[in-house]
Amino acid sequence: MKNSQRVLVSLAAAAAVAALTPLASASADSPTSYGANLDAINGSGGSGMLSLTLDGSTATVTEHWSGLAAEFDGAAYPHVQHIHIGAMGKCPTMSADQNGDGVISTTEGAPAYGGIGATLSVSGDTSPAAGTNIKIAPAGPSTDYSRTITLSDDTVASIKDGTAVIVVHGLDPATLSKQAKQEKSDLVPSLPLAATSPALCGTLAVWPSAPQTGAGSTAGIEGLGLFGLGGTLLALGGAGLLVSRRRTASIEDRQS
Repeated sequence: MKNSQRVLVSLAAAAAVAALTPLASASADSPTSYGANLDAINGSGGSGMLSLTLDGSTATVTEHWSGLAAEFDGAAYPHVQHIHIGAMGKCPTMSADQNGDGVISTTEGAPAYGGIGATLSVSGDTSPAAGTNIKIAPAGPSTDYSRTITLSDDTVASIKDGTAVIVVHGLDPATLSKQAKQEKSDLVPSLPLAATSPALCGTLAVWPSAPQTGAGSTAGIEGLGLFGLGGTLLALGGAGLLVSRRRTASIEDRQS
């Protein structure tokens, strides 16, 4: 192969690297979407779903749940809710009920889902310090929640490593056992056990339909990658064609 041919092939190979490298870095910097199916715990009868888009330390949360206790002490029932972190990244089973009262209290569930990393309040403070502030919690039997908040480094790390769990608290006291009805909250002793016990739970995971992994949205990126690679293949093909034409011309010159 002549020097000019080697140069063309080298340029084509370099084009392949240049075409693919920007795509990799852009993907690494893209926001990531997570989601959790919120399933009933402690026989709450509720259900829901939460999605979270993480961009650095900024999280945009969208959530809907329904079927929870509607009233508490004559007012709309406040359901404090959190991103729990730092444990197994799981929702507890009834085996976590250590005192046999038929209720998994918040502290009994902690080995499975951990402590509070962020409070999903409707306004104001979103730190763990606001975890039991019922004045800024969603209230009533259902909610449509949307808020953008800033997360701590520990909470971001827990979301990324798959150990972050969404927990919504607040049970209907009428559904509890006789023993549990008489017990005080393990978090706020001035409240009954029902007020702060888990009602919904779900582990955050990369959402199957997240923009960075879904077929619809990655098609463009994959297409760009294939286009870049295709362009390189075309360049290689063009170099081969040019070499072939030069060889043909050389043969024709000798024959003439």
